[in-house]
Amino acid sequence: MAKLFGFSIEDSEPLSPTAVSPVPPNNEDGSDHYMSSGFFGSYVDIEGIYRTEYDLIKRYRELSIQPEADQAIEDIVNEAIVSDTNDSPIEINLDNLNASDGIKDKVRKEFKHICDLLDFDKKAHEIYRNWYIDGRIYYHKIIDLKKPEEGIQELRYIDALKMRYVRSQKNRNKDGAGGERIKINTGNADPMDYRFPEIEEYFIYNASGKYPTGNINATGASQGMKIARDAITYCTSGLVDRNKGSTLSYLHKAIKSINQLRMIEDSLVIYRLSRAPERRIFYIDVGNLPKIKAEQYLRDVMMRYRNKLVYDANTGEIRDDKKYMAMLEDFWLPRREGGRGTEISTLPGGQNLGEITDIEYFKKKLYRSLNVPPSRMDGEGGFNLGRSSEILRDELKFTKFVSRLRKRFSRIFDDMLRTQLILKNIITPEDWETMSEHIQYDFLYDNHFSELKETELFNERITVAAAAEPYIGRYYSQDYIRRRILRQTDMEIIEQDELMKKEIADGIIPDPNAPVDPQTGQPVGGDALGEPINEPDLESEGSATEAPELPKGGEI
Repeated sequence: MAKLFGFSIEDSEPLSPTAVSPVPPNNEDGSDHYMSSGFFGSYVDIEGIYRTEYDLIKRYRELSIQPEADQAIEDIVNEAIVSDTNDSPIEINLDNLNASDGIKDKVRKEFKHICDLLDFDKKAHEIYRNWYIDGRIYYHKIIDLKKPEEGIQELRYIDALKMRYVRSQKNRNKDGAGGERIKINTGNADPMDYRFPEIEEYFIYNASGKYPTGNINATGASQGMKIARDAITYCTSGLVDRNKGSTLSYLHKAIKSINQLRMIEDSLVIYRLSRAPERRIFYIDVGNLPKIKAEQYLRDVMMRYRNKLVYDANTGEIRDDKKYMAMLEDFWLPRREGGRGTEISTLPGGQNLGEITDIEYFKKKLYRSLNVPPSRMDGEGGFNLGRSSEILRDELKFTKFVSRLRKRFSRIFDDMLRTQLILKNIITPEDWETMSEHIQYDFLYDNHFSELKETELFNERITVAAAAEPYIGRYYSQDYIRRRILRQTDMEIIEQDELMKKEIADGIIPDPNAPVDPQTGQPVGGDALGEPINEPDLESEGSATEAPELPKGGEI
């Protein structure tokens, strides 16, 4: 079980030796990097993809600080992780798992233990935000190597800048196996005549804060140390630059938009500062003065009439400060004899300084690059809490995008839960391969659009079912209405039938098959709830209700 600063979980039934392939295992998350092997250790090219990803992660974090990007990121994180006072942000769903109730209870217990180790109820927002910005997240699963059956003791977060997941070819043995492929028999083209290299997977960790590159020994060099694959839980964004092979963040598409927005804003500020004030042009008549004397005369006139008022923000005073030259000075130009003489003209200030159409364009472009509806920008617009048909289609696309993010993020729980269940001998690695397909994670939902959409669809289905009721038995069967119009599944049909039988037997709802009185609309022999009607006893009550004897004639 123990293996070099971590542990390894081996399958009891490894892949058959006859199942061979010249293609090494490929990882869909983009962490498919190979290290060249040498006599003293392994070497990673520092100019390759590692350095690229290191720079990208730092750039992602710098971009996330920008106000516009931070607002869009918060919209995504708040939509995916819903914090509630009483409910947990995530719950495990085992309804589709074909296992005993005892196994399900143990799985729920261990999942609760993992959430407690992560402190997910309190730190869910930070964990999800770090994963979204970096495009990856790493956790070290710490166990007692002498007592692995006690399970995971601690889940320790690892900075993405200090961790790297690599694959390398194992060094060749004495018989030549494990390295380059070797053809044993040249007589035919049988695939079994080839030995293909074995791939070793592990993580490289560098505690110094530098990206783990350079020489890496078996015991761990100064640049990094090896950690077993199963000792680390990691999850990436799933976005891969297929040309370079690097893993990207969802912020990658917004890099250009954010930079453009910042440049446009800076240039707009400079333009407004330089064009906002009105400036004057003084044409000074210098006659036939020589160039030097003309310049001196112009300078004297400028200093004589120039009056620069300076506002002191510290004291709140205004003073005349002629010794400072401002950036927005008036223009003083000499004019020779024969001109129009001394003249003063005014340059108008910048026009349309309030136009920010370009700013709004790049802000919307930024939001669209992050798959966030532009209607959420600055709180403008928004979706109506009326009919779902009035809601923008962008909200529907955004909801699907958040659902994909949730499904991708839930992989960290899969890996942690797998390790915990196997270490505690609750299941085997083979059992997990079957169980994992039926384990789902339900995130706490706070999307009003989804609720409105479900309610509207339900109302539409009920309306169509009511309209089709006269045709049941003539053109359509009841089963067809339930399956095609109400969209009930087989399990829902069985469940609803059992519930209706129980409620009819308990008298909660009337029996739809009972005969009905055409005049009153009530079941014959029973009331609306199926209970028998107690008819009054007219004979026994006759004496009490009989009219009093009328007086005889002549007594009135």
